[in-house]
Amino acid sequence: MADEIALAAVAGAHGIGGEVRLKLFAQGLDSLKRHERVRVGDRVLTLASLKAAKQPIARFAEIVDRTAAEGLRGLLLTVPRGALPPLEEGEYYHADLIGLPCEDASGAPLGAVVAVENFGAGDLLEIEKPGGRRTLVPFRDGVADLTEGRIVVDPEFLA
Repeated sequence: MADEIALAAVAGAHGIGGEVRLKLFAQGLDSLKRHERVRVGDRVLTLASLKAAKQPIARFAEIVDRTAAEGLRGLLLTVPRGALPPLEEGEYYHADLIGLPCEDASGAPLGAVVAVENFGAGDLLEIEKPGGRRTLVPFRDGVADLTEGRIVVDPEFLA
């Protein structure tokens, strides 16, 4: 499902009524609230409610008990790419960065983006260099810039 974008993952069950805890990949609950139905693993489920918490709590209409909720642990909540709002200038979806080639300012290849992480201080690009070694680089102006379908990286930041 290449056209599906992951907005969250199910971290586990919450309580006995079928609710689940979520790990959000998007900026906030609003990114989920705009979608009535989401794909969870290989099922399409109806998002019945969302509650703000350290780990947001979701209820799906089709999931009615803790056992069913536990069965969702580790699964991604995705939506079709076309269901996402249009991007403003300078905005991007993490999924759009994965696979982009990385080069230095002169155009010499440095590798490719294989993942985007965010541990709270901003996005980090995981770059796989030729030979398979991987490194994390801050996705910040002057360090790693998105330019015409590629990432221009300052080689000083490659470990």
